[in-house]
Amino acid sequence: MYVGRFIVVAPDRAAYRVSSRSFPNRRVIEREGALTVAPTPDAPETDNPYISYNCLRTTEDGEAAVIGNGTQVDPIVEKLQLGYPARDALVESLLALDYEKDDYDTPRIAGVVGEESYVGIVRRDAVLVEAVEEPTLVATYEKDRPEAVDFEPTDAGAMAEELYEFDFEHPVCAAAVARTDDGFETGYYNGE
Repeated sequence: MYVGRFIVVAPDRAAYRVSSRSFPNRRVIEREGALTVAPTPDAPETDNPYISYNCLRTTEDGEAAVIGNGTQVDPIVEKLQLGYPARDALVESLLALDYEKDDYDTPRIAGVVGEESYVGIVRRDAVLVEAVEEPTLVATYEKDRPEAVDFEPTDAGAMAEELYEFDFEHPVCAAAVARTDDGFETGYYNGE
């Protein structure tokens, strides 16, 4: 089954996977304190604005981490740093940016891991934001409403690799974040 991009958010961790039929030449890289989805060196040139973006950032105070499939990650982090509650930062940013205006009306998905953890999606027909009590998956297609999922790893690198291996079609790369005693640990996996 092809579900597109998807995230799993739990109270203390989260992971994101890029799955793509159209733009598989991407990878996760570390850049300026964030994990960024970016084209591989051999990727064809494109002017598509949805190809490269920060998919994972933490707040400067180390109190929250944000994960998602597009540019909504940055404003969610900015709102959290301004003191917005996690739910409000997620809802306002998803509503403001709306679904992607591409050929598929691709939904935007995002999650916040912090004192309170949430997962959200904005689709053409709905905005759904839910508090997270257990690992919860939401995807851009097919599984486009939050649902509980089995997801055991707690190490960021292992989480990224396991999400990459989920039984959904066209994996490209994955990123993950886990709360530790010292803040947050991040990891990624590019299918190597």
